[in-house]
Amino acid sequence: MADTGVSRVQLASETAKPTKVRIAVMAVLFITMLVAFLDRVNVSIIIADPAFKSEMHIVSNPTAQGFLMSFFLFTYALGQMFFGPIGDWLGPRKTVFISVVSWGVSQILGAVARTLHVLYLSRLLLGTVEALHYPMMSKYVRNWMPPREWGKANAAWTLGVWIGPCISLPLFTWLVAGWGWRASFWFCAFIGFAILPLVWWTTDRPEQHRRVNQAELNYIGSGSAPAPDKKRTSAKQVWAGAKVLLSNPNYILNMFTWWGSTIMFWGLVAWLPAYLKSARGFSWMAMGWLSSLPFLLGAVGAILCGTISDKTGPRRAPYFALGMIGSTTFIYLGANVHSNLAAALCMAMAMFFIGLNLASTFTIVQKIAPPDLIGTAAGLHNGSSQFLGAFVPVIVGYVIATTGSYMGGLMFMVAAGAVGTCCAITLTLRKI
Repeated sequence: MADTGVSRVQLASETAKPTKVRIAVMAVLFITMLVAFLDRVNVSIIIADPAFKSEMHIVSNPTAQGFLMSFFLFTYALGQMFFGPIGDWLGPRKTVFISVVSWGVSQILGAVARTLHVLYLSRLLLGTVEALHYPMMSKYVRNWMPPREWGKANAAWTLGVWIGPCISLPLFTWLVAGWGWRASFWFCAFIGFAILPLVWWTTDRPEQHRRVNQAELNYIGSGSAPAPDKKRTSAKQVWAGAKVLLSNPNYILNMFTWWGSTIMFWGLVAWLPAYLKSARGFSWMAMGWLSSLPFLLGAVGAILCGTISDKTGPRRAPYFALGMIGSTTFIYLGANVHSNLAAALCMAMAMFFIGLNLASTFTIVQKIAPPDLIGTAAGLHNGSSQFLGAFVPVIVGYVIATTGSYMGGLMFMVAAGAVGTCCAITLTLRKI
Protein backbone atom coordinates (compact mmCIF):
# COMPACT_ATOMS: atom_id res chain seq x y z
CA MET A 1 0.00 0.00 0.00
CA ALA A 2 2.85 2.38 0.85
CA ASP A 3 4.48 1.79 -2.51
CA THR A 4 1.17 2.41 -4.28
CA GLY A 5 0.75 5.66 -2.41
CA VAL A 6 4.22 6.81 -3.36
CA SER A 7 3.57 5.87 -7.00
CA ARG A 8 0.38 7.92 -7.01
CA VAL A 9 2.21 10.93 -5.62
CA GLN A 10 4.93 10.54 -8.24
CA LEU A 11 2.36 10.16 -11.01
CA ALA A 12 0.50 13.26 -9.85
CA SER A 13 3.77 15.20 -9.78
CA GLU A 14 4.68 14.06 -13.28
CA THR A 15 1.27 14.87 -14.81
CA ALA A 16 0.66 18.19 -13.01
CA LYS A 17 0.93 21.36 -15.04
CA PRO A 18 3.85 23.60 -14.12
CA THR A 19 2.93 26.58 -12.01
CA LYS A 20 3.74 30.04 -13.39
CA VAL A 21 5.51 31.59 -10.43
CA ARG A 22 8.60 32.30 -12.53
CA ILE A 23 6.47 34.59 -14.73
CA ALA A 24 5.27 36.49 -11.66
CA VAL A 25 8.87 36.85 -10.45
CA MET A 26 9.88 38.33 -13.82
CA ALA A 27 6.95 40.76 -13.48
CA VAL A 28 8.29 41.85 -10.09
CA LEU A 29 11.71 42.44 -11.64
CA PHE A 30 10.08 44.54 -14.35
CA ILE A 31 8.21 46.67 -11.80
CA THR A 32 11.34 47.12 -9.72
CA MET A 33 13.39 48.31 -12.68
CA LEU A 34 10.57 50.57 -13.86
CA VAL A 35 10.46 52.33 -10.49
CA ALA A 36 14.27 52.48 -10.36
CA PHE A 37 14.33 54.36 -13.65
CA LEU A 38 11.64 56.75 -12.45
CA ASP A 39 14.12 57.75 -9.76
CA ARG A 40 17.05 58.11 -12.12
CA VAL A 41 15.64 60.32 -14.84
CA ASN A 42 13.68 62.96 -12.92
CA VAL A 43 16.79 65.18 -12.99
CA SER A 44 16.63 65.14 -16.80
CA ILE A 45 13.43 67.15 -16.50
CA ILE A 46 14.33 69.41 -13.60
CA ILE A 47 17.54 70.64 -15.28
CA ALA A 48 15.27 71.98 -18.02
CA ASP A 49 13.17 73.80 -15.37
CA PRO A 50 14.13 77.50 -15.03
CA ALA A 51 12.80 77.67 -11.45
CA PHE A 52 15.02 74.79 -10.32
CA LYS A 53 18.12 76.20 -11.98
CA SER A 54 17.45 79.59 -10.45
CA GLU A 55 16.96 78.18 -6.94
CA MET A 56 20.16 76.11 -7.18
CA HIS A 57 22.10 78.98 -8.86
CA ILE A 58 23.09 76.96 -11.95
CA VAL A 59 21.24 78.90 -14.67
CA SER A 60 24.39 79.47 -16.72
CA ASN A 61 26.30 76.40 -15.59
CA PRO A 62 25.56 73.35 -17.79
CA THR A 63 28.55 71.52 -16.28
CA ALA A 64 26.98 71.68 -12.80
CA GLN A 65 23.71 70.46 -14.31
CA GLY A 66 25.52 67.52 -15.88
CA PHE A 67 27.00 66.56 -12.52
CA LEU A 68 23.48 65.78 -11.23
CA MET A 69 23.47 62.76 -13.52
CA SER A 70 27.20 62.06 -13.42
CA PHE A 71 27.40 61.86 -9.62
CA PHE A 72 24.66 59.24 -9.70
CA LEU A 73 26.49 57.27 -12.38
CA PHE A 74 29.89 57.37 -10.63
CA THR A 75 28.63 55.61 -7.50
CA TYR A 76 26.25 53.48 -9.57
CA ALA A 77 29.17 52.16 -11.58
CA LEU A 78 31.54 51.59 -8.67
CA GLY A 79 28.77 49.96 -6.65
CA GLN A 80 28.05 47.42 -9.36
CA MET A 81 31.71 46.47 -9.66
CA PHE A 82 32.18 46.03 -5.90
CA PHE A 83 28.68 45.06 -4.68
CA GLY A 84 28.09 42.24 -7.19
CA PRO A 85 29.98 39.79 -4.93
CA ILE A 86 27.93 40.99 -1.94
CA GLY A 87 24.77 40.07 -3.84
CA ASP A 88 26.22 36.65 -4.63
CA TRP A 89 26.79 36.16 -0.91
CA LEU A 90 23.59 37.71 0.49
CA GLY A 91 21.19 36.55 -2.22
CA PRO A 92 19.09 38.61 -4.66
CA ARG A 93 15.93 39.07 -2.56
CA LYS A 94 17.57 40.60 0.52
CA THR A 95 19.94 42.62 -1.62
CA VAL A 96 17.17 44.18 -3.72
CA PHE A 97 14.98 44.80 -0.65
CA ILE A 98 17.77 46.71 1.11
CA SER A 99 18.42 48.65 -2.08
CA VAL A 100 14.78 49.74 -2.46
CA VAL A 101 14.56 50.93 1.14
CA SER A 102 17.75 52.92 0.74
CA TRP A 103 16.77 54.55 -2.53
CA GLY A 104 13.55 55.79 -0.91
CA VAL A 105 15.68 57.53 1.72
CA SER A 106 17.81 59.13 -1.00
CA GLN A 107 14.70 60.52 -2.71
CA ILE A 108 13.48 62.08 0.54
CA LEU A 109 16.89 63.69 0.93
CA GLY A 110 16.56 65.14 -2.58
CA ALA A 111 13.07 66.43 -1.87
CA VAL A 112 14.18 68.41 1.20
CA ALA A 113 17.48 69.67 -0.29
CA ARG A 114 18.04 73.41 -0.01
CA THR A 115 21.48 73.50 -1.61
CA LEU A 116 23.01 71.91 -4.67
CA HIS A 117 25.53 70.02 -2.52
CA VAL A 118 22.76 68.21 -0.62
CA LEU A 119 21.14 67.33 -3.91
CA TYR A 120 24.48 65.98 -5.12
CA LEU A 121 24.67 63.87 -1.94
CA SER A 122 21.23 62.40 -2.61
CA ARG A 123 22.33 61.45 -6.13
CA LEU A 124 25.52 59.82 -4.83
CA LEU A 125 23.45 57.76 -2.37
CA LEU A 126 20.92 56.80 -5.04
CA GLY A 127 23.66 55.57 -7.35
CA THR A 128 25.24 53.51 -4.58
CA VAL A 129 22.08 51.65 -3.61
CA GLU A 130 20.67 51.22 -7.12
CA ALA A 131 23.98 49.68 -8.20
CA LEU A 132 22.75 46.34 -6.92
CA HIS A 133 19.93 45.99 -9.41
CA TYR A 134 21.51 44.88 -12.67
CA PRO A 135 23.65 42.14 -11.05
CA MET A 136 20.70 40.86 -9.03
CA MET A 137 18.29 40.90 -11.97
CA SER A 138 20.73 38.69 -13.85
CA LYS A 139 21.01 36.37 -10.87
CA TYR A 140 17.21 36.09 -10.63
CA VAL A 141 17.00 35.21 -14.33
CA ARG A 142 19.74 32.59 -14.10
CA ASN A 143 18.15 30.96 -11.04
CA TRP A 144 14.50 31.17 -12.10
CA MET A 145 14.39 30.66 -15.89
CA PRO A 146 15.42 27.83 -18.25
CA PRO A 147 18.14 28.79 -20.75
CA ARG A 148 15.79 28.75 -23.73
CA GLU A 149 13.81 31.61 -22.13
CA TRP A 150 16.70 33.82 -21.01
CA GLY A 151 16.23 36.21 -23.94
CA LYS A 152 12.56 36.84 -23.14
CA ALA A 153 13.30 37.03 -19.41
CA ASN A 154 16.01 39.65 -19.92
CA ALA A 155 13.69 41.56 -22.24
CA ALA A 156 11.01 41.43 -19.51
CA TRP A 157 13.02 43.02 -16.73
CA THR A 158 14.92 45.41 -19.00
CA LEU A 159 11.52 46.57 -20.25
CA GLY A 160 11.40 48.57 -17.03
CA VAL A 161 14.47 50.48 -18.24
CA TRP A 162 12.38 51.73 -21.16
CA ILE A 163 8.88 52.02 -19.74
CA GLY A 164 10.14 53.90 -16.66
CA PRO A 165 11.45 56.92 -18.61
CA CYS A 166 8.59 56.64 -21.11
CA ILE A 167 6.13 57.19 -18.26
CA SER A 168 8.22 59.45 -16.09
CA LEU A 169 9.33 62.11 -18.57
CA PRO A 170 5.80 63.37 -19.41
CA LEU A 171 4.69 62.64 -15.82
CA PHE A 172 7.51 64.66 -14.27
CA THR A 173 6.97 67.43 -16.83
CA TRP A 174 3.39 67.66 -15.54
CA LEU A 175 4.38 67.39 -11.87
CA VAL A 176 7.11 70.02 -12.12
CA ALA A 177 4.82 72.38 -14.06
CA GLY A 178 2.03 72.06 -11.48
CA TRP A 179 3.76 71.49 -8.12
CA GLY A 180 7.42 72.30 -8.60
CA TRP A 181 10.55 70.19 -8.93
CA ARG A 182 10.44 68.79 -5.36
CA ALA A 183 7.20 66.94 -6.15
CA SER A 184 9.10 64.60 -8.46
CA PHE A 185 11.34 63.47 -5.58
CA TRP A 186 8.43 62.92 -3.18
CA PHE A 187 6.62 60.86 -5.81
CA CYS A 188 9.71 58.69 -6.37
CA ALA A 189 10.09 58.07 -2.62
CA PHE A 190 6.45 57.02 -2.25
CA ILE A 191 6.38 54.64 -5.21
CA GLY A 192 9.67 53.06 -4.12
CA PHE A 193 8.40 52.13 -0.65
CA ALA A 194 5.16 50.85 -2.21
CA ILE A 195 6.89 48.00 -4.08
CA LEU A 196 8.69 46.54 -1.05
CA PRO A 197 6.04 43.81 -0.42
CA LEU A 198 6.45 42.60 -4.01
CA VAL A 199 10.21 42.26 -3.63
CA TRP A 200 9.88 40.32 -0.36
CA TRP A 201 7.35 37.94 -1.99
CA THR A 202 10.09 36.60 -4.29
CA THR A 203 12.76 34.07 -3.25
CA ASP A 204 16.37 33.62 -4.27
CA ARG A 205 15.65 30.28 -5.98
CA PRO A 206 12.45 28.58 -7.17
CA GLU A 207 12.73 25.61 -4.79
CA GLN A 208 12.44 28.05 -1.87
CA HIS A 209 9.06 29.40 -3.00
CA ARG A 210 6.04 27.68 -1.50
CA ARG A 211 3.89 28.24 -4.61
CA VAL A 212 6.26 26.51 -7.03
CA ASN A 213 5.31 22.89 -7.79
CA GLN A 214 7.64 20.09 -8.85
CA ALA A 215 6.56 20.37 -12.48
CA GLU A 216 7.72 23.98 -12.61
CA LEU A 217 11.01 23.05 -10.92
CA ASN A 218 11.53 20.38 -13.58
CA TYR A 219 10.75 22.88 -16.31
CA ILE A 220 13.13 25.49 -14.92
CA GLY A 221 15.87 22.87 -14.56
CA SER A 222 15.48 21.63 -18.12
CA GLY A 223 18.06 22.47 -20.75
CA SER A 224 21.80 22.72 -20.63
CA ALA A 225 22.22 25.17 -17.76
CA PRO A 226 23.94 24.02 -14.58
CA ALA A 227 21.76 23.79 -11.50
CA PRO A 228 21.36 27.08 -9.63
CA ASP A 229 23.98 27.57 -6.95
CA LYS A 230 22.80 26.53 -3.48
CA LYS A 231 25.82 27.46 -1.41
CA ARG A 232 27.02 30.93 -0.66
CA THR A 233 30.22 31.76 -2.46
CA SER A 234 33.13 33.11 -0.43
CA ALA A 235 34.67 36.47 -1.28
CA LYS A 236 37.96 34.78 -2.15
CA GLN A 237 36.21 32.46 -4.63
CA VAL A 238 34.32 35.38 -6.16
CA TRP A 239 37.42 37.47 -6.81
CA ALA A 240 39.21 34.42 -8.21
CA GLY A 241 36.25 33.95 -10.53
CA ALA A 242 36.45 37.60 -11.59
CA LYS A 243 39.99 36.99 -12.82
CA VAL A 244 38.72 34.07 -14.89
CA LEU A 245 36.02 36.27 -16.42
CA LEU A 246 38.47 38.99 -17.35
CA SER A 247 40.68 36.46 -19.15
CA ASN A 248 37.76 35.40 -21.38
CA PRO A 249 37.95 37.30 -24.72
CA ASN A 250 34.22 36.88 -25.37
CA TYR A 251 33.41 38.43 -22.00
CA ILE A 252 35.78 41.34 -22.73
CA LEU A 253 34.36 41.96 -26.21
CA ASN A 254 30.82 41.88 -24.86
CA MET A 255 31.81 44.36 -22.17
CA PHE A 256 33.56 46.72 -24.61
CA THR A 257 30.51 46.71 -26.87
CA TRP A 258 28.29 47.49 -23.91
CA TRP A 259 30.55 50.41 -23.01
CA GLY A 260 29.78 52.05 -26.34
CA SER A 261 26.05 51.42 -26.00
CA THR A 262 25.97 52.78 -22.45
CA ILE A 263 27.74 55.99 -23.41
CA MET A 264 25.10 56.61 -26.07
CA PHE A 265 22.27 55.67 -23.71
CA TRP A 266 23.24 57.97 -20.83
CA GLY A 267 24.10 60.78 -23.20
CA LEU A 268 20.54 60.70 -24.48
CA VAL A 269 18.96 60.16 -21.07
CA ALA A 270 20.80 63.09 -19.49
CA TRP A 271 20.53 65.67 -22.26
CA LEU A 272 17.78 64.75 -24.71
CA PRO A 273 15.04 66.83 -22.98
CA ALA A 274 17.29 69.91 -22.79
CA TYR A 275 18.48 69.31 -26.38
CA LEU A 276 14.93 69.15 -27.71
CA LYS A 277 13.89 72.27 -25.79
CA SER A 278 16.99 74.46 -26.15
CA ALA A 279 18.64 73.36 -29.39
CA ARG A 280 15.56 72.27 -31.34
CA GLY A 281 13.06 74.80 -29.95
CA PHE A 282 10.23 72.52 -28.80
CA SER A 283 7.75 73.76 -26.17
CA TRP A 284 7.88 72.52 -22.55
CA MET A 285 5.04 70.01 -22.99
CA ALA A 286 6.16 68.88 -26.47
CA MET A 287 9.62 68.28 -25.03
CA GLY A 288 8.14 65.99 -22.36
CA TRP A 289 6.28 63.81 -24.84
CA LEU A 290 9.02 63.72 -27.47
CA SER A 291 11.53 62.77 -24.76
CA SER A 292 9.40 59.74 -23.88
CA LEU A 293 9.09 58.45 -27.46
CA PRO A 294 12.67 57.07 -27.62
CA PHE A 295 12.06 54.94 -24.54
CA LEU A 296 8.80 53.58 -25.96
CA LEU A 297 10.68 52.49 -29.08
CA GLY A 298 13.50 51.13 -26.91
CA ALA A 299 10.95 48.90 -25.18
CA VAL A 300 9.74 47.63 -28.56
CA GLY A 301 13.32 46.88 -29.58
CA ALA A 302 14.03 44.96 -26.38
CA ILE A 303 10.87 42.86 -26.70
CA LEU A 304 11.51 42.05 -30.36
CA CYS A 305 15.13 41.12 -29.73
CA GLY A 306 14.35 38.97 -26.69
CA THR A 307 11.55 37.09 -28.44
CA ILE A 308 13.22 36.58 -31.82
CA SER A 309 16.66 35.71 -30.44
CA ASP A 310 15.19 32.93 -28.28
CA LYS A 311 13.65 31.37 -31.38
CA THR A 312 16.63 31.64 -33.72
CA GLY A 313 19.22 29.72 -31.73
CA PRO A 314 21.93 30.32 -29.16
CA ARG A 315 23.83 33.06 -31.02
CA ARG A 316 23.15 36.56 -29.63
CA ALA A 317 26.04 38.68 -30.90
CA PRO A 318 24.46 39.35 -34.34
CA TYR A 319 21.59 41.17 -32.64
CA PHE A 320 24.09 43.16 -30.58
CA ALA A 321 25.95 44.17 -33.77
CA LEU A 322 22.71 45.21 -35.47
CA GLY A 323 21.75 47.29 -32.45
CA MET A 324 25.11 49.05 -32.34
CA ILE A 325 25.09 49.87 -36.05
CA GLY A 326 21.55 51.24 -35.89
CA SER A 327 21.96 53.31 -32.71
CA THR A 328 25.23 54.88 -33.86
CA THR A 329 23.83 55.73 -37.28
CA PHE A 330 20.65 57.37 -36.00
CA ILE A 331 22.42 59.53 -33.40
CA TYR A 332 24.64 60.81 -36.21
CA LEU A 333 21.60 61.52 -38.39
CA GLY A 334 19.74 63.18 -35.51
CA ALA A 335 22.62 65.56 -34.92
CA ASN A 336 22.87 66.60 -38.57
CA VAL A 337 19.36 66.74 -40.04
CA HIS A 338 17.83 70.22 -40.43
CA SER A 339 14.25 69.34 -39.50
CA ASN A 340 13.60 69.52 -35.75
CA LEU A 341 10.94 66.82 -35.91
CA ALA A 342 13.20 64.56 -37.97
CA ALA A 343 15.96 65.04 -35.38
CA ALA A 344 13.62 63.98 -32.57
CA LEU A 345 12.51 60.91 -34.56
CA CYS A 346 16.12 59.94 -35.31
CA MET A 347 16.96 60.04 -31.59
CA ALA A 348 13.91 57.87 -30.95
CA MET A 349 15.10 55.33 -33.52
CA ALA A 350 18.56 55.31 -31.89
CA MET A 351 16.92 54.19 -28.67
CA PHE A 352 15.03 51.46 -30.54
CA PHE A 353 18.36 49.93 -31.52
CA ILE A 354 19.81 50.44 -28.04
CA GLY A 355 16.87 48.30 -26.92
CA LEU A 356 18.32 45.46 -29.00
CA ASN A 357 21.63 45.95 -27.23
CA LEU A 358 20.18 45.78 -23.74
CA ALA A 359 18.31 42.54 -24.40
CA SER A 360 21.38 40.94 -26.02
CA THR A 361 24.26 41.81 -23.74
CA PHE A 362 22.95 40.31 -20.49
CA THR A 363 21.94 37.10 -22.24
CA ILE A 364 25.54 36.82 -23.44
CA VAL A 365 26.78 37.37 -19.86
CA GLN A 366 24.48 34.63 -18.58
CA LYS A 367 25.69 32.33 -21.35
CA ILE A 368 29.38 32.93 -20.63
CA ALA A 369 29.56 33.20 -16.83
CA PRO A 370 29.41 30.30 -14.34
CA PRO A 371 26.10 30.27 -12.39
CA ASP A 372 27.73 31.05 -9.03
CA LEU A 373 29.39 34.17 -10.48
CA ILE A 374 26.44 35.76 -12.26
CA GLY A 375 26.26 38.67 -9.81
CA THR A 376 29.99 39.31 -10.16
CA ALA A 377 29.95 38.94 -13.95
CA ALA A 378 26.97 41.25 -14.45
CA GLY A 379 28.32 43.73 -11.90
CA LEU A 380 31.73 44.04 -13.58
CA HIS A 381 30.12 44.11 -17.01
CA ASN A 382 27.56 46.80 -16.33
CA GLY A 383 29.44 48.63 -13.57
CA SER A 384 32.47 49.33 -15.74
CA SER A 385 30.24 50.58 -18.55
CA GLN A 386 28.28 52.84 -16.18
CA PHE A 387 31.57 54.27 -14.89
CA LEU A 388 32.43 55.37 -18.42
CA GLY A 389 28.87 56.56 -18.95
CA ALA A 390 29.19 58.71 -15.83
CA PHE A 391 31.50 61.07 -17.67
CA VAL A 392 29.07 61.61 -20.55
CA PRO A 393 26.64 64.10 -18.92
CA VAL A 394 29.56 66.25 -17.73
CA ILE A 395 31.38 66.03 -21.07
CA VAL A 396 28.26 67.10 -22.95
CA GLY A 397 27.63 69.87 -20.42
CA TYR A 398 31.21 71.09 -20.77
CA VAL A 399 30.92 71.11 -24.57
CA ILE A 400 27.69 73.10 -24.38
CA ALA A 401 29.28 75.60 -21.99
CA THR A 402 32.42 76.11 -24.07
CA THR A 403 31.06 75.95 -27.62
CA GLY A 404 27.38 76.81 -27.24
CA SER A 405 26.52 73.72 -29.31
CA TYR A 406 25.38 70.14 -28.67
CA MET A 407 27.15 68.84 -31.77
CA GLY A 408 30.47 67.94 -30.10
CA GLY A 409 28.77 65.93 -27.36
CA LEU A 410 26.64 64.04 -29.87
CA MET A 411 29.69 63.24 -31.99
CA PHE A 412 31.42 61.90 -28.87
CA MET A 413 28.53 59.45 -28.51
CA VAL A 414 28.81 58.50 -32.18
CA ALA A 415 32.53 57.79 -31.81
CA ALA A 416 31.90 55.55 -28.78
CA GLY A 417 29.19 53.75 -30.72
CA ALA A 418 31.54 53.15 -33.66
CA VAL A 419 34.16 51.53 -31.40
CA GLY A 420 31.47 49.37 -29.79
CA THR A 421 30.20 48.35 -33.22
CA CYS A 422 33.64 47.02 -34.16
CA CYS A 423 33.70 44.92 -30.99
CA ALA A 424 30.19 43.60 -31.65
CA ILE A 425 31.12 42.56 -35.17
CA THR A 426 34.18 40.74 -33.80
CA LEU A 427 31.99 38.98 -31.25
CA THR A 428 29.65 37.96 -34.07
CA LEU A 429 32.54 36.51 -36.07
CA ARG A 430 33.45 34.45 -32.99
CA LYS A 431 29.94 32.90 -33.24
CA ILE A 432 28.71 33.95 -29.80
